[in-house]
Amino acid sequence: MFVFRNPAMEAFVANLRPELVFGQVCIRTEADGHELCHVADRDEARSKLRLVAVEELRALAQSTKEGAFRPLKSAPNLQSGWLTRTRNTTELERALNHLYPGAIADWYATMDNRPPATHYREFAARQTGMYRITTMLSDVEAGEMIQACCHAGVCLKRRHWTVEGLALDPAAEKSLIPCLEPCAILLEFARKTVRMTQEEKVETALSRSELETIHESLATPPADSTHGGRREADFNAAGNPRRQQLVLRRIQRMLAEAASRPPGDSEG
Repeated sequence: MFVFRNPAMEAFVANLRPELVFGQVCIRTEADGHELCHVADRDEARSKLRLVAVEELRALAQSTKEGAFRPLKSAPNLQSGWLTRTRNTTELERALNHLYPGAIADWYATMDNRPPATHYREFAARQTGMYRITTMLSDVEAGEMIQACCHAGVCLKRRHWTVEGLALDPAAEKSLIPCLEPCAILLEFARKTVRMTQEEKVETALSRSELETIHESLATPPADSTHGGRREADFNAAGNPRRQQLVLRRIQRMLAEAASRPPGDSEG
């Protein structure tokens, strides 16, 4: 009988012993298969966790514990309090694809010295219609937008693509789940960023100390910033966490520019 071999899963399973954290999932090797739970529950008594079948994981990953829809499965707001057991590699693969669709194949692709990443300029250049304007962001603007959209507070994927002047995500700040090209959420956020740069500018007179205060406020968002009762991809909401991160990075640039000017010198 023909047996299908999945080299990606074979390589992944070889890295599991005795356990591996993949995104927010802790995977442990057991005598009769594997055990999956939320990383926050890795030391919790198994009797206190809800047993969830492999096929139920898709529904579990669809919403946060508060019931908000999760448009991005790599967001760090996966529900906790559950336990899944798999009997073989096939079941493990299905379980992980429910939680992090396509992540195993992408992880395996990064084993190559040159992962097949699509960088921002290439990605934006192939857009049409209302998304064509995403090419209009400068490298600095695109870099700030990417950092805001992909920061660890809203996405655990490690970015393998970039734009001129922006470093790749450090491995320690993200997870083992790779990101090989910009996603649909980033595309929409890039479009919103262009529209924000095109808006009529409001003249403000803020001191450096006032800017530093705003910067500090944005740099310490609420612990529930990935949901907070808001739709994660609603970029028209002023309190959207990605918009807050974007403003934070622009204020950082303004402070750096102010620090580089001679004392007494002012813009314009």
